[in-house]
Amino acid sequence: MLFEAISVIPEVFEPYVGASILGRARKKGVFDFSAYDLRTWTHDRHRTVDDAPFGGGQGMLMKPQPIFEAVRAVSEMHEEKPYTIFFSPCGETFTEEIAQELSEQDRILFVCGRYEGMDERCYTLADKVLSIGDYVLTGGELASLVVMDAVVRLLPGALGDEKSALDESFSDGLLEYAQYTRPASFEGMDVPDVLLSGNHGKVDAWRRRSSLERTAAWRPDLLEDAELTPDEQRFIDEITERGKRDGSTPC
Repeated sequence: MLFEAISVIPEVFEPYVGASILGRARKKGVFDFSAYDLRTWTHDRHRTVDDAPFGGGQGMLMKPQPIFEAVRAVSEMHEEKPYTIFFSPCGETFTEEIAQELSEQDRILFVCGRYEGMDERCYTLADKVLSIGDYVLTGGELASLVVMDAVVRLLPGALGDEKSALDESFSDGLLEYAQYTRPASFEGMDVPDVLLSGNHGKVDAWRRRSSLERTAAWRPDLLEDAELTPDEQRFIDEITERGKRDGSTPC
């Protein structure tokens, strides 16, 4: 899989892409990455990529001409057309489901905005416009890395344990279960006995209930679309009602 990014600060990507899981996956050939400097497609001596917005207002907007030229030029560098992603507060909220969809692409191109945003006409180049949350970032570079990280983890060969990506939060629509490591007792807090039992069936059952409890406590909205058995639904109803009575959370 090939990831590419167009940015006014392309050098910020490499330290993260070359480290840890992404770095190892890249060396193994699971994916490749290239970043391009948007200023390459400017035509004035100051290499200007921004200008004042029509109608007045604070800040500067990214001009359409360099972005259009950059996207078209980068798109033609390989035979296969890239799936082009822009970022905006108006975009679709990025989720694990979208990460799964993107993992099926062969080539993804991120276009990273900065300043107060970009000329609205630039978005006509996008196959998808994403938002990674209801807050403001300085630019799209961090958002691109977030999306790339989430997608790479889903690619075959990216993780040491091929089942790891299937056993994490949101993989089944719920939050991941609580986890513990040594020591078994720490500052008066003990690991649940079932996790020390060696009984894999009981451990799996405990983890499922833990996942349901944590989801009910922190992301009850996820339960609306979750596939639950009748027993699991009764369990959710019980802990939700208990929480209403005593004001506690399920976790």
